[in-house]
Amino acid sequence: QVQLVESGGGLVQAGGSLRLSCAGSGRTFSSYAMGWFRQAPGKEREFVAAISWNGDRLDYADSVKGRFTISRDNAKNTVYLQMNSLKPEDTAVYSCTAGGRLGVYNYWGQGTQVTVSS
Repeated sequence: QVQLVESGGGLVQAGGSLRLSCAGSGRTFSSYAMGWFRQAPGKEREFVAAISWNGDRLDYADSVKGRFTISRDNAKNTVYLQMNSLKPEDTAVYSCTAGGRLGVYNYWGQGTQVTVSS
């Protein structure tokens, strides 16, 4: 089992950048595929980005391609989401998730709020 804690959210103006971090507990962190999802008020949760256990496979939602970058540091049990050129429509609660393989996620963090002002 793994516990996940996100950080790095906040308020930023459109065009700005933020880097989210997700710290995981447990010695098996490096074996998990990791992902980021987001949920805006009144909307369903949507996929943002994912990374395989060793970082050799990356996946992005079309809406964030070219602006967001997912990465991980297994030595630090941490996955990151670098968000550039932020838009008001990126406003949401961002949650990280872990699972046995890309697309299959079993563990979720509490989320961190990202607000982009216009």
